[in-house]
Formats: sequence, C-alpha cells, structure tokens
Amino acid sequence: MQINVPSRRVDVLAEADVVVCGGGCAGVAAAVSAARHGASVILIERWPTVGGMATNALVNGWHRSDREKMVIYGLVEESVQRAETENWIVRDRQFPHAHETHWFDPEGMRVVWQRMLKEARVRVFCYTAAGDPLLEDGLIRGVLVDTKRGRRAVLGKILVDATGDGDVAAKAGVPFSFGREGDGLVQGMTLMFELRGIDPSASAKRREAADGVLDLMRKLRDRGELPPFNEGNTRHYLRCAEDGTLWNMLPVAGDPLDEEQLTRLTAEARERLVAYLALWRKELPGYERAAIRQTGFALGVRESRRIHGLKTLDREMVLRAAKHSDAIGHGVWMIDIHDPKGTGYTTYTDRGAGNMLASGTSYHIPLGMCLQDRVPHLAVAGRCASSTHEAHSSVRVQTHCMVMGQGVGTAAAMALDGGKSIAEVDGKALQKKLRVAGVHIADVPEA
Repeated sequence: MQINVPSRRVDVLAEADVVVCGGGCAGVAAAVSAARHGASVILIERWPTVGGMATNALVNGWHRSDREKMVIYGLVEESVQRAETENWIVRDRQFPHAHETHWFDPEGMRVVWQRMLKEARVRVFCYTAAGDPLLEDGLIRGVLVDTKRGRRAVLGKILVDATGDGDVAAKAGVPFSFGREGDGLVQGMTLMFELRGIDPSASAKRREAADGVLDLMRKLRDRGELPPFNEGNTRHYLRCAEDGTLWNMLPVAGDPLDEEQLTRLTAEARERLVAYLALWRKELPGYERAAIRQTGFALGVRESRRIHGLKTLDREMVLRAAKHSDAIGHGVWMIDIHDPKGTGYTTYTDRGAGNMLASGTSYHIPLGMCLQDRVPHLAVAGRCASSTHEAHSSVRVQTHCMVMGQGVGTAAAMALDGGKSIAEVDGKALQKKLRVAGVHIADVPEA
C-alpha cells in the first residue's frame, strides 16, 4: 500500500559549508577535520550523544598497530592523549605487538569527542536523524530532518554520509552492495554488556572452573538449552572478567536495515544475557551475586550497505598490504568476519589461517573508497565505504573509520577552498595536510 504525501515548503534549520550526517567516530573525525581546515560544519546525530558504536554500543577497543609498531595516528592519537589525561583509556598489555592497542571508557570518550567538536566550532545537533536528501539537478543540497517543531532542512555545499548504514547515499540513489555473495547475509551483530557483583576473592577458583563451565555451555548450546555465544571470547571472560569489564561474546544476526527486526533482536540479545548469567551464578565461583550493570544502548552493527565507490577495497588489497596513490592513512586489522547466521563463530578465532596481514605490514585506505560518481558533492566515511564483504570486515573497525573521516573531512575543506569536487582535490596536497595533522602515511606509490 502507498499513500500520497503532500508537498509543502520547509523551513531551513541550519546551513553550513559541510554537513556531516552521523556522529559516530567517522563522523566526529570528518566534522572536526573539516572545521579545523576552515569550513563551517554541522554534525547531525540521531542519538543523544556523539560516538556511535564506541560510546552508545560500548564497543571500546582500538586497533592501531601492525604488530610491530603503531601506524594509525592523527585524530585517533589525539583522542588517546586527551583520554589519557582523565584516565579514560589504557594500553593493551601486549602493546605494541598486537593489533589491539587501547581500551577506553565509553563515557569518557563521549566527553573527549564533544570537547573536540566544541573547540572546532562544529554545530552539533543530537536527537536528530538525517532523513531524505535534498537533490536539485542531480546535486545534493542538504537533508531533511524531523524535529519536535516539525520538518526542517539542513543545507550544505558538501555532505558527508557517516551514518554507518549509508542511509543518505542510498536515498540519494548511490548504488550499493549488501551482504556476502551467495546468500546476501551481513556479518553478525553483538550486544556488549557489563556485570557487577563479581567476587574478586574467588578469582583463583574461577580460573580453575572456567574451562569446565565453558564445556557445559557448549553442551547446553548444542542441545538447544542455551543461546549461541562466541567461544573464544567467552573463554577469556570466564577466566579474567571483573567488575567493569565490557563483554563481547553475545551474538545475534539479522537485517540491520529493518527497524522492527532490530528491535526484536535487541530484546532477544538481552534475554540471552539473562540465560547466560543464570548459569554462571550456579556454576562459576564468585558469580553468586553477579548482576547486569548495563547493556549497550544499541546492538553493535558490523555491516550493512557498502556503496559502489570510485575504488573498492578487496580481500587481496588487505592481505597483500596494497598501497594506493590516493592513500589517506593505513589499515592493520585482519579479515574478521562474524558469522552472518549468528552462531558466534568469527574468523578472528582462526588467526594465522590466511586471515591476517604479515606482521609489520599494513594496507592503505584510499580516498576513492569514500567517493562515488553518481551524486556530486556527496562523500561517505566509515563502514558504508566501498569494499567487498571480506575487506569490509577489516576496514570497518573504529580506528580505520576515523582514518576515513579525517581524510574525507580534510578533503572536503580543500575542495571548498579550491572550488572543486572532492575527487578533484590534489592527492599529494591532501596527504601533506594530513601528515601535518599527525596522520601516518608511508610508501605512497605514484599515480
């Protein structure tokens, strides 16, 4: 069924040089970078605070090292330094000899990024979801938003879609892919959570009992009496978790573009946590009084739309540590695919089985994967950028999304200064500006 929606004039809520839709880590990086390079910037975010998955979904781990040295700097490093002054971030124990380098307090990172946006004079509109794009003669002029005062328009000369799901780009008619070849399924999602009431005096007994409890969980799962779980991560948490640990072991799977399904999956995930905890209270020493302190405000969505860009990152580019003339930074993470059927299995478990880059190597993240040729003056940043299902599982992580955001935001400001499109910005000049801003870009080939 369809209905006719009458057309009407809409008031302009705000206008700027650059409008960034989505205030996750990619959107924050894009907005701050564009503003620091002289553009007026508006950031639109659907949730009450900025940070996206990092803050609202409690996904708090960063990947910055090629397992020998750090290669991701720029706004990521600045965020780390700011968080360190408030004790909101810690280095991983294996630093720098693992891809995972830092773990942060999501509440603290909200503050860090809001401060950066305020200092850069970015106008931030939280509680505001980007709606339909405004197109005139094939050019994007802005987006519609629904406010408590009615529908309004936010106008800009350049728009950056950092929604994660590529909502603005898709509605503007930019072609995209969804899911893996064969069945079209996207990576599984995870509900992060934190417990309280874990008895620290029972830690030694808990470590001894952990493997037995994990075996019991497997048996119950296989009999259909316990929900699926990520085995590798669960083993670690059963041995080492304490009050304040953010757990990443609870999988669900489905279509992240279907709001009703997302609602059901989020509720289902919380029910699964209740089932795990009931078992742990009975079987795991020190968990007798354990309780749920918090769950993620939203599911951790890993994959949905991936636009068709000027350049598409693929598996071989990742694993061969491919270099690009339009590099805006480096990527280090492995091919980390979480089972689209929701079993909890992930290729992260198969480290060394052809899914990792060689130690000491990294691939380039190209600007071209954030650009497209269908709608002028529209770019993307974050996990909706152009990649295959396999390569996406590497480049989707937060630090890599921030690399994209910083590159796109800087390029947008340069395009405005030169009266050009982002695709026409001189690549070497862009790389020079990024290096001045602290971004590590090495081994760039000639175009």
